[in-house]
Amino acid sequence: MTGFHRDGVELCCDGVRLADIASAVGTPVHVYSAATIDARYRRLDHVLADCQHRLHFALKANSTLAVVRRLRALGAAADANSGGEIEVALRAGFRPDDLVFTGVGKTAAELTRAIELGVAAINVESPGEAERIRAIAAQRGTTARVAVRINPDVDAGSHPHISTGLGVTKFGVPAEDARRTIRDMTGRRGLSVVGLHVHVGSQIATLEPFVRAARMLVTMAGDLAAEGVQLEHLDLGGGLGIAYEPGEPVVSVDDYAVAIAAVVRPTGLTLVLEPGRWIVGPAGVLLTEVVDLKRHPHGGWFVVVDAGMTDFLRPALYDAWHAVEAVRPREGRPIPAEVVGPVCETTDTIGRRRQLPPVQVGDWLAIRDAGAYGAVMASNYNRRPMAAEVLVDEGRWQIARRRQTVDDMLQWDV
Repeated sequence: MTGFHRDGVELCCDGVRLADIASAVGTPVHVYSAATIDARYRRLDHVLADCQHRLHFALKANSTLAVVRRLRALGAAADANSGGEIEVALRAGFRPDDLVFTGVGKTAAELTRAIELGVAAINVESPGEAERIRAIAAQRGTTARVAVRINPDVDAGSHPHISTGLGVTKFGVPAEDARRTIRDMTGRRGLSVVGLHVHVGSQIATLEPFVRAARMLVTMAGDLAAEGVQLEHLDLGGGLGIAYEPGEPVVSVDDYAVAIAAVVRPTGLTLVLEPGRWIVGPAGVLLTEVVDLKRHPHGGWFVVVDAGMTDFLRPALYDAWHAVEAVRPREGRPIPAEVVGPVCETTDTIGRRRQLPPVQVGDWLAIRDAGAYGAVMASNYNRRPMAAEVLVDEGRWQIARRRQTVDDMLQWDV
């Protein structure tokens, strides 16, 4: 079997027992299923086969080199949100024309690097940024390929911290100002407007926000074409959600592809998507060891584990729900549990009001769907070293990123 499954009662990844990895590598450790990454990328690519498209994997979801290289080998392009992510993409083997560079607050150094490389597109966030790009490109006697990020003022219906398409957020050019901005950019030395971009948020559970955003871009592209502005692509960003919690409503990838392709295909423009979470989220777990058990004053137990918000921030940042399972469940009546980490913050809680099999100090737990926004958001708060990462492929595992040491952390202190 591939992906995360149980061999009898024991939790495995692509045929490898997770207990063997935890025993050999220690905990906390992120474990990724190569087969799951492959299958999910190929699925999305397949359901879009009848629409001219490019899939730019969003490195912000997971920028571990082994994972990024895997996706490049599958045929993905890349979406970078910083200069650092551009360099990761290049080291993973992507060509500059495989990259789109997006994000608010790009520095002059980052823009210069992207322009000199000749990336496929820089997603412009404001008229001021467009002018800075133009000036840098013109100074170097080159032309920067840009797409304008539109803020459509669309409510994606997801958590407020990851809804990026509302007018009150920091992202993009307001839709009512975009045409004027693009007209001002068109024909200016140093700029070539090649696309429109929109990203309305993450973990979106209904089709309506995607379709509204797509229709808005298509209408704007048609209006621009009538004025002589010929684009190459429409970039609808990412945001497709996954089911973290049993029964959580999500959009099927087939319905998603059919709906947005139907809107974009008639334009003849290339559809660009920036998937991240949907591909790698279910492909990862975080293994952690129980280090203490404490009675909860209202009944049940605090199950204290060695992984915390420094290893996996989503529960603390978004109050996100992730399934927590015993790697080797013990027999007996389930216990009410609050699964908490070791970091000196009350918000360092991984799972509230859970039912777990009886656990003892030394048992291993798996935090599911941690392949996206897991290791990539880690920190050294409390001077905690970052966790190791492991990739499982065809029944064998290897370390993708070694565990950080205290010496690693302190090497920059002077």
